[in-house]
Amino acid sequence: MAKQQNNQPQGNDVKQEQDINQLLKIKREKLSALQEAGKDPFKITKYDVTAHSRDIKENYGQMEGKTVSIAGRIMQKRVMGKASFCNIQDLKGNIQSYVARDSIGEEPYGDFKKYDVGDIVGITGEVFKTKTEEISIHASSVTLLTKSLQILPEKYHGLTNTDIRYRQRYTDLIMNEEVKETFVKRSKIISAIRRYLDDQGFMEVETPMLVSNAGGAAARPFETHFNALDEDVKLRISLELYLKRLIVGGMERVYEIGRVFRNEGLDTRHNPEFTLMELYQAYTDYNGMMDLTENMFRYVAQEVCGTTTVPYGGHMIDLGRPFERITMVDAVKKYTGIDFEQIPDTDAAKKLADEKEVHYEARHTKGDILNLFFEEFVEEHLVQPVFVMDHPVEISPLTKRKPDKPDYVERFELFITGREMCNAYSELNDPIDQRERFKAQEELLAQGDEEANHTDEDFLNALEIGMPPTGGIGYGIDRLVMLLTDSPAIRDVLLFPTMKTLGGKDQ
Repeated sequence: MAKQQNNQPQGNDVKQEQDINQLLKIKREKLSALQEAGKDPFKITKYDVTAHSRDIKENYGQMEGKTVSIAGRIMQKRVMGKASFCNIQDLKGNIQSYVARDSIGEEPYGDFKKYDVGDIVGITGEVFKTKTEEISIHASSVTLLTKSLQILPEKYHGLTNTDIRYRQRYTDLIMNEEVKETFVKRSKIISAIRRYLDDQGFMEVETPMLVSNAGGAAARPFETHFNALDEDVKLRISLELYLKRLIVGGMERVYEIGRVFRNEGLDTRHNPEFTLMELYQAYTDYNGMMDLTENMFRYVAQEVCGTTTVPYGGHMIDLGRPFERITMVDAVKKYTGIDFEQIPDTDAAKKLADEKEVHYEARHTKGDILNLFFEEFVEEHLVQPVFVMDHPVEISPLTKRKPDKPDYVERFELFITGREMCNAYSELNDPIDQRERFKAQEELLAQGDEEANHTDEDFLNALEIGMPPTGGIGYGIDRLVMLLTDSPAIRDVLLFPTMKTLGGKDQ
């Protein structure tokens, strides 16, 4: 007989919940006592910080004997009668403080003994080393700045539940030092990108997020309603079409780093809102974009990681050597032995797909099926940096055709660790060809392809005014951060990733 499932809390769980509730009650009682004594920490508006933990430790020779003021969260506390030790965590790390009754006074010391792990304090005192050679601060005053009314996870086990970590990133940052380092590094990566592009003469710009026509990528947009104008609008899925308008306007080198929104699923590589960077440079082509990309990746890795060889998922990724360059046709031939140049037409391509059990849709043509073969059989092998070039025109509606092979376009994608890191074109600047491409996209929309582009008449008008030969590229910033921080999932590099709501609201 199957055992009856019991969803009632077990004895240990009930006891643990009672203990937690008692601790939470005590914390609030301590706050009430402080407020009644006129020592409400929430009435303190500022505290003058003169140093951080890491700076004190790294410069101990200059800091020894000097008076400093630090502020941070109590992470450990040991009370030993007339003297105590506590460990304070701030932005840059943590440092020990020695707190003695004779140094700070009897009443303040009595208050300090009641402080809890998780409280935020300010400590002023002299820098010294203990008998065990630990760099510490001998407190002359301790100020309670914030009373924590919740309980931090147990220090030695940390915060390990990934769902809670993503939902409560603030707690994750407190308990997991490596998480904070990831986001510090993310900031440095974006700063390094900006420095590199600024030095190359690019100008950073901003373009609209709410648009009437969400084009520039194959993705389903989020839709909303603009009450003031009584119009339906969409959140942008790309930065492309507005940045190209600026190239038409004479801004020869522009870039934007910003959020885009795609109404798609969640997995280790995808989040519905993510950070995209697109740049456009007049008077160059996709070869110029390859050179720029290779040099920029190398520069950013050296600046942020101090090396051009970085670990990722058990591999050592070498960004210092020249990146491999291969056409999509040759890549498929290399890993499958199939030469799509020898496939005469769409019917033959579909027959081949049937033989290899590659799923396709009725609307797909030979070029689409070439891309499906690439995704199915090639991507996973592209661990070291490789530019995959010359995509079929069917999957590249905004790209200039190759003059000698009009069924293909001047486009590349950079793959590292089996993931697409960026996507670049020699941009299509022929308004007549572009209109035909939009027409083909409209036909796909009519057939049910929700990711196809609508015709953008204003963009066509801009092209008719005239856009110079231009190279353009889009980078997934989150994937670059994943690479340079050895993070397995996109949620690990987003401070607040998209999560399914619990009980009607995030918990």
